[in-house]
Amino acid sequence: MSLRLNISGVRKSYNGKPVLNACSFSFDRNGVYVLTGSNGSGKSTLLRICALIESPDNGEVIYFSGNNIISKDILLRRRITLVLPGIGLFNTTVFNNAAYGLKIRGGKNKETERKVNNALKFVGLIHKKNHNALTLSSGEIQRLGIARAMAIEPEMLFLDEPTASIDNENTEIVENIILNMKKEGRSKTIIATHDMLQAGRLGDCMLLMDEGKIIKV
Repeated sequence: MSLRLNISGVRKSYNGKPVLNACSFSFDRNGVYVLTGSNGSGKSTLLRICALIESPDNGEVIYFSGNNIISKDILLRRRITLVLPGIGLFNTTVFNNAAYGLKIRGGKNKETERKVNNALKFVGLIHKKNHNALTLSSGEIQRLGIARAMAIEPEMLFLDEPTASIDNENTEIVENIILNMKKEGRSKTIIATHDMLQAGRLGDCMLLMDEGKIIKV
């Protein structure tokens, strides 16, 4: 059964300054959800909390499989992943960088090779699999981050500003990757972006955030 996520009354502050203020929503359908709003509206913080990278000060973040609540343990964390706008790179090949998530999960060599090659093909980087990742452009690095996430075949994928600081050509490529993922039903995807036009192009459901609240669905 596919994962569902319910957040309820989520609050978060940093140094006494509220960032999230009683956010509630159910991510219960397949497709692409987009959190949008101006910089500082709380999108990225909410995304990190949903991806279990951070904990809320108050409120609940509950994952379900069917009607069963899932413990927030290592098994759940292996079923979800977050791609940040600037991914960390290792001084090795594109292939080895894309394989990192599988390797730390103990993936077998042949299975890892198949999944990584498929992910690199999907994002258009298979021809650079043996290149050093440090030679990639910023747009290619972002696509590599998506490939690394896709290789582990997550049931829920979080993308934080997936086209931040990349050129128009790579922005179009990344958007097409997301749309193709949706078409193939690969993951339930939750994106944070300040670009309202992009949100409209990508989202099946758009959530507008302002001053730490989800104010419109």
